[in-house]
Amino acid sequence: MVKDNFSHVTHWVFDLDNTLYHPSARLFDQIEVKMTRYVMDALNVDQAEANRLRDLYWRQHGTTLAGLMREHDLDPVPYMIDVHDISMDHMQKDPDLAAQISVLPGQKIVYTNGSAPYAERVLAARGLSGLFDGIYGVEHADYLPKPEQAAFEQVFTQAGVITEKAAMFEDDPRNLAAPHQMGMRTVHVAPDPHDADHIEYHTDNLTAFLRQFD
Repeated sequence: MVKDNFSHVTHWVFDLDNTLYHPSARLFDQIEVKMTRYVMDALNVDQAEANRLRDLYWRQHGTTLAGLMREHDLDPVPYMIDVHDISMDHMQKDPDLAAQISVLPGQKIVYTNGSAPYAERVLAARGLSGLFDGIYGVEHADYLPKPEQAAFEQVFTQAGVITEKAAMFEDDPRNLAAPHQMGMRTVHVAPDPHDADHIEYHTDNLTAFLRQFD
C-alpha cells in the first residue's frame, strides 16, 4: 500500500506552482508575460528574442532568472517583485486539500522557485494559509534554483528537513531528481505521468493522493 511506503515520513515538502493548485489555473501564463516584458526591457531585445531567451535559460539553468543572473548579472530582487505581481482573482479556495494537508504528521513546508511573498499570496488565495511550518522561495537558496542539489541542501538545512524521513511533491520532473538522490520519497504531481527512475509515484490529483494517508 502507498500509505505503508510513507509511514516513515515526518517531513512533507510541497512545490507551489502547478502543485498546490491545478495547472488549469494558468497562473504561470501571467508570469511568463511579465517575464518576457522584463527581459525585453532589461536586455533591450524584441519580444521574439525575449521569449527565446526565457525558454533557453529555463532549460539550461533551471529558471529564467538563474540564466539572467549568470549571463547578464541581473539584479534578482526587482525582477522577482515585478514578475510575481499578478492577479489571483480567479483562484479558488480548496478546503478538501487544506483538510488533507492539515492532518499530515510532522513538519510541512512549501519550497518554490518563486519568491516566498508570492507563495504566501497563492496559499491565501487557495485557503491554505497557516498550514505550513515554513515557506521557502528561491531567495532562501541565494537565488540558486531547483533542480540544483545545492539549492535543496540550503533550504533543507534552514528548514531542518531530514531527507531520509521526507517526501517531495513537485510538478516538474527535473526537480525530483535531487530529492530522490537525497533519500526522499518523490511524488510527481501533474496531469500526465513522466517515466523516470527518480520518480516513485505520480498523481493527477494531490488531494486524492494525500487521502490515502488518512
